[in-house]
Amino acid sequence: MVSPYDVEDGAMITYRFYGKKNVAILGCPFNGGQAQSGVETGPLHVLEHGLEQQLQSLDWTITSCKNLTFTPPASDPDEGKLKRPRFVSESTRKVASEVADIIKSGSFPLTIGGDHSLAIGTVSGVFSQFPDACLIWIDAHADINTPASTPSGNIHGCPVSFVMGLADPCPPQFEWVKPLLAANKLAYIGLRDVDSGEREILKKHNIAAYSMHHVDKFGIGKVVEMALERVNPDGSAPIHLSLDIDALDPQHAPATGTPVRGGLSLREACYICEALAETGNLVSMDIMECNPVLGIDERSVTSTISAACSLVRCAMGETLL
Repeated sequence: MVSPYDVEDGAMITYRFYGKKNVAILGCPFNGGQAQSGVETGPLHVLEHGLEQQLQSLDWTITSCKNLTFTPPASDPDEGKLKRPRFVSESTRKVASEVADIIKSGSFPLTIGGDHSLAIGTVSGVFSQFPDACLIWIDAHADINTPASTPSGNIHGCPVSFVMGLADPCPPQFEWVKPLLAANKLAYIGLRDVDSGEREILKKHNIAAYSMHHVDKFGIGKVVEMALERVNPDGSAPIHLSLDIDALDPQHAPATGTPVRGGLSLREACYICEALAETGNLVSMDIMECNPVLGIDERSVTSTISAACSLVRCAMGETLL
């Protein structure tokens, strides 16, 4: 494996995309973590919008571009409150293996979902290779419910609790998931719909969580700065970005399963991605929860998919000047 760090006089300095701008696009047409169909079509729409060509125009080499296949088990009864636990577990295990292999090959894993339960796999894969990494989670929702606290049983609202080891006792289907993410390595930006059980978890573990109130109060630039100071104070740790398209206000991204008014503007979300790219430490990215089936018309679908592609380009180094 190519070293992810530039080294000078034995000192670790800034991450530089492994020295080469190689990206592997991993489409994950998966809907098992929630109840609505259509989110599994998101990856195809993003790719049909020309994402590969857009990244190539930014001098990225596409080392691979493929869609995984996910087959529901013949029987998948609830585990306590959790719905479709076997389907989610086996699918995210497959994603974790793929993401880890991409990193080992020297490429940047860009995962396109699919619902956000897939982050059980992406975070597991990234942190298995970068144990000192940190996670920036951009979302309207905290997705940190445990199997006990989840009000819906939909696992797309639980992935963070699994990768932090908070699902205690852990459902037997998810015993493969290791608690690789520490509370001080996680920061949220854009929260505005948080369940009561999630608020308790955030406070108990002193997790860096910046809601839209903080964005309004401090401005997006200061919020990103504060988030990075909390999870990556010396600026040396690799960064994984997991971005739910519903972090954006529905006027910018209406075709998604759980839209919440009052979200990030497209410009604010692009700034987050640009700022993370500027650190030189971004090693991987997820873009999740585009659901073209839920668009009320072609315009709403196009605006959502276009926003997703814009965010990816910004994270991959696109700048105005």
